[in-house]
Amino acid sequence: MSFLNLIQLLGGVGMFLFAIKMISESLQLIAGDKLRHLLGVLTRTPVLGVLVGAGVTVLIQSSSATTVMTVSFVNAGLMNLSQAIGVIMGANIGTTVTGQILAFKISDYAYAFVILGVLMTLIAKKKKYTYLGNGMIGFGLLFIGMQTMESAMSFLRTRQDLFLAFSQTPLMGLAAGTLLTLLVQSSAATVGLTMALGMQGLLPLEAAIPIILGDNIGTTITAVLASFGTNRAARQACAAHVLFNVIGVCIFLPLMPLYIGFISESTNSIAHQIANAHTLFNVCNTLLFLPFVKIFAMLIRWLIPAEGRKGQRERFLDYNLITYTPVMAVGAVRNECQHVGELVLDMLRAVERAFFLGKPEEADKVPEYEEELDRLNRNVQNYGQAIIRTGIGDADMAQLQRYLASAGDMERVGDKCMRLTSFYHQLQTREGDFTSQALEELHVMFDDARTAFALALEVFEPDAVKHPPELNEVHELAIKVRSVEMSLRVMQLNHLNKQDCEPTAGLIFIDILGAIENIAYRAQKMAYVHGSKKPR
Repeated sequence: MSFLNLIQLLGGVGMFLFAIKMISESLQLIAGDKLRHLLGVLTRTPVLGVLVGAGVTVLIQSSSATTVMTVSFVNAGLMNLSQAIGVIMGANIGTTVTGQILAFKISDYAYAFVILGVLMTLIAKKKKYTYLGNGMIGFGLLFIGMQTMESAMSFLRTRQDLFLAFSQTPLMGLAAGTLLTLLVQSSAATVGLTMALGMQGLLPLEAAIPIILGDNIGTTITAVLASFGTNRAARQACAAHVLFNVIGVCIFLPLMPLYIGFISESTNSIAHQIANAHTLFNVCNTLLFLPFVKIFAMLIRWLIPAEGRKGQRERFLDYNLITYTPVMAVGAVRNECQHVGELVLDMLRAVERAFFLGKPEEADKVPEYEEELDRLNRNVQNYGQAIIRTGIGDADMAQLQRYLASAGDMERVGDKCMRLTSFYHQLQTREGDFTSQALEELHVMFDDARTAFALALEVFEPDAVKHPPELNEVHELAIKVRSVEMSLRVMQLNHLNKQDCEPTAGLIFIDILGAIENIAYRAQKMAYVHGSKKPR
């Protein structure tokens, strides 16, 4: 193999990979946010998941992108494991369409696609047609890359002995297919290269099929890489992808002679035979697993058990979502807001137990909660800004802004909890400043404010957009707290004017009233996330 042949081969592989990336990105941009919503919405059953996974993969020409999106959806709490398994199975079927296209003799028209695509990108005034032009350029380059690879390997026609080992030892072909796909990070590229070898007469079907089976194992590496740093649910989805392909290969290997015989009868073209082998494996594997999705999900959960609640770190902010499907990342912000709200509820309960129930040790927990809350809010705001920079639609942008505002409101509630804790410590050194009646009035107010906050968190439930919760009670509680706050404030100011109470204690009482009222007000603002009554 000369240096020129090596450069030509690497150039052909590089052009092929670039073409796949170009087609994928162009089709994703053409499809827009509506297509991306399919993965998160139309996957209620495993069968629907398979259909959606296959359809999306065909449209965006990348099973890796579909799989990474799926893992990210699970990590963001937008999809459960059973749904993810269905989508992953569908993605494996969808990716075989690329091989079927490559098997046809379209290469003679490859340059025509490039010329037409270039003209469209130069002339088009609308972005949609520019994206379409880029996609056509990628489609043409796909076949040019195939031609380049075929030409580069023509010198091997006299060295067919190099590939006999793949025919005699299927496991060697399996390892070669796995390793090649691991290196190039594209199952389509491995299929294309295998076809190029087959069409040059270098690789018989007996040797090509094990390589194709290995390709299905190697393609899982993208999901594995995407799962690093994610939560346990996302790692479960990744494990499902790996096991699904590995178990399928283990089932097919003992049946290899029958499988090769069946594929060889399907067509006389080696390119079509390789494409059919790739398609049939994934379709049969999906049909085998589909009735047992729930059992398979149980196996995955047993292998990777659910994690306990350790710490309060962000759970749903997966930056892969922003890369692949920013509109769905808005849903991740919603879920993270719910998580942050649960932390704030813990703070409110700790304040209540310390301030009104005589448990001073609870006050020591509040600063820890506050530190964690500040960090989570910063991460939510940074994540939201990253989504905004992608340029999502107006409706999603408005919803995202409301979620970010709510995260800010939660952080303000945390500040009020810290302030109330500070007042509590001051009162510990000033026994007798507050009467039991005054404490009881404050407790009733605080309980109403905390209840309003808990009810407001319902707007972050997954079904809240389709079925908005009844939030009138939040507004009524906020109005009640505000009314009581004003009444008690006026009463306390009169006491101060008449010098009926100690001035410092009176001012602390008024500050406590303001802090509690602000908690109710923030809850009322949060209730506006899905368009309920706007607080005044």
